[in-house]
Amino acid sequence: MTGATPSSHELLLVDDLLVAARTRSGLAEFGDDWFVEPLRQLVNSLNTEARLTPAGLELTRRRLTALLMDRLRLRALQRAHPEIHDVEVVVAAEICGLPRTGSTLLHRLLAASPRLTSTLSWETSYPIPFPDEGSNAAERKRRARDRAELFLQLSPEFAGIHTIEWDGPEEDVILVDRSFLSMSFDSFYRVPSYGSWLRTADHGPAYRELREWLQVLRWQQPARAGRSWILKSPHHLLAVDTVLDTFPGCKIIMTHRSAVHAVPSYASMVVSITSQYSDDVDALAVGPYWSERFAGTLRGLGEVRARRPGRFIDVNYQDLVGDPVAEAHRVMTALGFAGAGDDQPFRDYLSHNRSQRHGTHSYTPEDFGLSAAQLADDFAFYEGAPA
Repeated sequence: MTGATPSSHELLLVDDLLVAARTRSGLAEFGDDWFVEPLRQLVNSLNTEARLTPAGLELTRRRLTALLMDRLRLRALQRAHPEIHDVEVVVAAEICGLPRTGSTLLHRLLAASPRLTSTLSWETSYPIPFPDEGSNAAERKRRARDRAELFLQLSPEFAGIHTIEWDGPEEDVILVDRSFLSMSFDSFYRVPSYGSWLRTADHGPAYRELREWLQVLRWQQPARAGRSWILKSPHHLLAVDTVLDTFPGCKIIMTHRSAVHAVPSYASMVVSITSQYSDDVDALAVGPYWSERFAGTLRGLGEVRARRPGRFIDVNYQDLVGDPVAEAHRVMTALGFAGAGDDQPFRDYLSHNRSQRHGTHSYTPEDFGLSAAQLADDFAFYEGAPA
């Protein structure tokens, strides 16, 4: 496909997706239909801008239908188990620096603490138990493992960009995907009009639902009782105020790295993912798109930091990679979890992380329509940020 206007049978249609989700799940009640407008915005952008291949279109149709089915299943589960609404959710922190700034390393390190818990990859993909499923969630784990293997088959170079662990800590934004207000979509597809709309949307309903998803996960795992959540995604930079309002006491952990490195690195990841769905990916346009996105987001963050100074913790990328255990202890202390009991879990994770690394990640800014000089100029306001 080369950007031609799709015919009617090649279009995604919101009403068809809603019907398919109801038919396949055998459920009818979505509850509050606020999510339909974000879905319409996304579908319109997918139809007109994403340049999907036939296979990409079918994968996307399945993905959106599955997300809608999860919404139906969430409401059914809540009706069957109203006690879920009373489950306590305490979020210690959201890690939400720019992508490629060490946020994944920090997230997985902190999640190793026995005093914290995090969303796991398999449960963000399959958060609702299947009928007659045992407490070990074997079927969901199997599907998540197969899904991760398929992803790497479609994008084998991705292993050198980001370590995928189907049973390890993963970004909670994957739960937010079910609201259709998520940075995931313009990372997976070329949907610039949706990305622009996303920056101006009200994210309040999506974060209220994120809290509900965390309740469901905690309800399924009683061992999480008494443990606070440590979550992570650059998506949350779009709605920092909303995060802090939704989760009282939550801190924002900002990981900092020069945009000269961070932006091209993320652009390479986006090109890798987007190429699964489209054979018409303009790598030279991806870099400027995300450079503008991230610069605008960081400019808006300054005002939030000024109003809520006690809610932020800053981590410098070089400090983190130089002594990960020391930085993890420093952050734990700032979160109110000082103590020596985390030292061995942190070291165990680092040993595991070294064993999971595969491939190399090579790129230049010019590969994605950028230059080091231009990035340094565009992000000059940010380079002096707390780090």
